Amino acid sequence: MPESAAPIIVEPTDKTTASVIWLHGLGADGHDFEPVVPMLGAVKKYTRFVFPNAPKRAVTINNGMVMRAWYDIISTDINRRADALGVRDSEATVQKLIHAELEKGIPASRIVLAGFSQGGAIALHTGVRYPSALAGVMALSTYMPLPELTDVEAHPANKPVPIFMAHGTFDTVVPLQLAQSSRSHLAQSGYHVDWHAYPIEHALSPQEIGDIAGWLAQVLPPQR
Repeated sequence: MPESAAPIIVEPTDKTTASVIWLHGLGADGHDFEPVVPMLGAVKKYTRFVFPNAPKRAVTINNGMVMRAWYDIISTDINRRADALGVRDSEATVQKLIHAELEKGIPASRIVLAGFSQGGAIALHTGVRYPSALAGVMALSTYMPLPELTDVEAHPANKPVPIFMAHGTFDTVVPLQLAQSSRSHLAQSGYHVDWHAYPIEHALSPQEIGDIAGWLAQVLPPQR
């Protein structure tokens, strides 16, 4: 896998008792959602936010242009979008990021995997497969890659994991239909999906950020 830059890390003001690993979308970088942290209420006081940088790679549907990407997008066909090898590589990267938080004393049950678009796809993919129970998975404007393998490869430890999915109804980058299909697949497989739709395109809205803050406060409550 190509080498990627070190993650952007936003430390809390108080003692760290939780972590959010938040993956950016195609062509962006680790700074993309850094400005959102101050908008997330009390949870930011005790939560470390880790914003990794995807490696640079050629992206097929963008005429082979090299950009930061968690995997290659090989086709406009919604059933053949994701490059399986790239998805597996990024899953391994996220597992290393989780391990780094474990080594800092944060238990898996206090770690949220989050991501937008491509990053959300990797968060979903990795979250249901991770062998220890996580605090939650936040999947924004995204879908489940390799859905045909999810039920086979999913780990029972994360069957109860809270999943927050949000999507813009006017999204032309990742079609709403694709997100809804992923949501249905997860629900039929027994996962609890907290679904939100907003009248926006491929982006976050102020209302969505407020809902994210509320959800994070639920899955990562302060420790006494």
